[in-house]
Amino acid sequence: MVHMTSQALTTDEWSSRDRDETFGLGKRFGNLLIGGEILLLSGPLGAGKTVFVKGIAAALGLDPAQVTSPTFTLVNPYSGRLTLYHIDLYRLDEGASAAHAVDLDELLLDEEAVLVIEWAERLGRYPLPGSVWRIVISGDGDDPRSISIHLAADTRG
Repeated sequence: MVHMTSQALTTDEWSSRDRDETFGLGKRFGNLLIGGEILLLSGPLGAGKTVFVKGIAAALGLDPAQVTSPTFTLVNPYSGRLTLYHIDLYRLDEGASAAHAVDLDELLLDEEAVLVIEWAERLGRYPLPGSVWRIVISGDGDDPRSISIHLAADTRG
């Protein structure tokens, strides 16, 4: 579970039985965000990545019903307590070309925003600054999800 010790984000793993629990976990995590975080989401189609992002959006004062997967637009920006950039790399080739396709370098200039990147593994070894979190959601269908949130090692190479 994400612990709220000293208002700092810590890491852990747990199981989510349904969409509501995945949403709730995203919301608890989102309540602790202060800006400048980069969240790298991984998991199979239908695992609940966008549901988790909807929870984060709710914590940032956004209407979660307005949050949709940016599979075709690639980037959806939302303004709330913090700016949320919801990025989806599913349709892009792996590597630096994926980062360039969504103007990631430009988005990283907004140090007070939160960047959430679905299908983040498509970035390959692209260097990312600052507070980078890996969120892995495993499972599909009606099975419970295993969700892990960990502070990533330095991704700058």
